[in-house]
Amino acid sequence: MSTREDLPYTAIRRLAAGTALDQALDITDPDSWIDLDLGVRELAWQQPELFHSKASPSGRRLSWDPDVGIPTVTWLQTPGDAETALALCHPDGRIRQAALDHTEERPALLALVVIRCTDWAGPVRERARTLLAEAPPHQLAAHAALILRVGHRSRGDFAQKLLTRALLEGPAAQTEALLDGDDRATARLAHRVALERRLLSAVRLAQTAANHHDVVVQDLCAEAAVATLREGTLDQTTEVVTPLLRARQPRVRSAGVTALRRTGRHTDAEPYLTDRSALVRACARWVLRQAGTDPAPLYRALCADPTARPTAAVGLGECGVREDASRLRTLLAHPAPGVRACAIAGLRAMDAVRVDDARPLLNDPSAAVVRQATAALLPWADRLPQEQLCSLLAEGRPRHHRVAAIRLLRSLGVHAHI
Repeated sequence: MSTREDLPYTAIRRLAAGTALDQALDITDPDSWIDLDLGVRELAWQQPELFHSKASPSGRRLSWDPDVGIPTVTWLQTPGDAETALALCHPDGRIRQAALDHTEERPALLALVVIRCTDWAGPVRERARTLLAEAPPHQLAAHAALILRVGHRSRGDFAQKLLTRALLEGPAAQTEALLDGDDRATARLAHRVALERRLLSAVRLAQTAANHHDVVVQDLCAEAAVATLREGTLDQTTEVVTPLLRARQPRVRSAGVTALRRTGRHTDAEPYLTDRSALVRACARWVLRQAGTDPAPLYRALCADPTARPTAAVGLGECGVREDASRLRTLLAHPAPGVRACAIAGLRAMDAVRVDDARPLLNDPSAAVVRQATAALLPWADRLPQEQLCSLLAEGRPRHHRVAAIRLLRSLGVHAHI
């Protein structure tokens, strides 16, 4: 079975045998072109016979004799794409430069022209850039992923600038076609261009923020969607804010909560006081304060019966006063493990953890409670009896008890393992 490392060499041998480009390698994969470029350099020295004109009766193979030391590109006939592709990747810059003359009007080889735009040899690089500058914008867009991949190289900015300009000045459909691709860098650039050109409606921005797989695109679209609400109608406001509030990603939900202030719907932020994300909870508190509502009393009321919304205990710890610590301590014995875990997390947020209150929770049957108790006790591990910690390592103890003991013991410099 061929490994990933073998694939470039396999493709090179196929090209040397005259196999068509699209059959020798995956021409839609940027890595295939990059691997081809690197692989030819190695094989040209290891197996020069692959590139010798005598190896092919057609005489259409690259002629390179290392004993002569004067590399040339000679074909008895006009070279095909496969032969030219090998020459474009050759370790000798004179061969690469000569091969570029055979790439005009041959879009199948444009990917290698893109790579040559970052070539270390100045003449090769300049010739490739001249050719790429003449390429139609739609061909640049077709190679967007490769252009952005090599754009990270020290001389890779030229092609990247060409691509960006082509997207900014070309047809809107050309940019829109790249919005939903799998390549992250391409999707990010396409969305930035689309935002600059105002190609996306507020509703689409919100839906993209809520559903896109890339966090950068999520942030870009969420911010842009919220910015449109200054001029949006009430109907549009609902269509924009609702997808943001329902998003799985906390940063997108926080943008939706923040947008509630712009739309005058401050009270709608109240349910997000107990969001699972600290960022969203903070945004909800801010929105309520903008309307003159102190969130602390709301948290206290929720903590009276936090079973349905246990995160209220964390929220109270994030914004309450020192006197609220006693309220949270009573919840450490609550029958619901979620409430107990949130209560200790709230005490941590308030910096009001007491060792004697948190230590019994190391024996809690809930892994979530034990994790929170362990995090709360780490700064005070030297005040815990090592006998108690060692007892948590006893055979038959639940795994989360033993993990807690190991973390606390190691913080004291005591080596322990499960």
